Amino acid sequence: MGAATKPRLSGMQKQVLALYRGFLRAARTKSPEERSRIEAIVSQEFRRNSLEVDRKNFLYIEYLVRRGKKQLDQLKSPETVGLVSLNVEASQIKKS
Repeated sequence: MGAATKPRLSGMQKQVLALYRGFLRAARTKSPEERSRIEAIVSQEFRRNSLEVDRKNFLYIEYLVRRGKKQLDQLKSPETVGLVSLNVEASQIKKS
């Protein structure tokens, strides 16, 4: 009996999944309270972006991956004890 074949992931999909796993690994190095908080924030952000960002908007996805890598590097630092989520929508930003 043949096993069902899964669709192959693109390079960008692999980067996003690797970034997600990286955040979860980094969360393991923090205190138990912060770990659960970090995992919740990361899960929420990735889910929100998966629903709101068009899959064909490669430039924006690449931007999010680069920003995520910077945040992950900061989180891996021993001096960093936690993660903060800040949601700012474009409609909330006033131009002067």
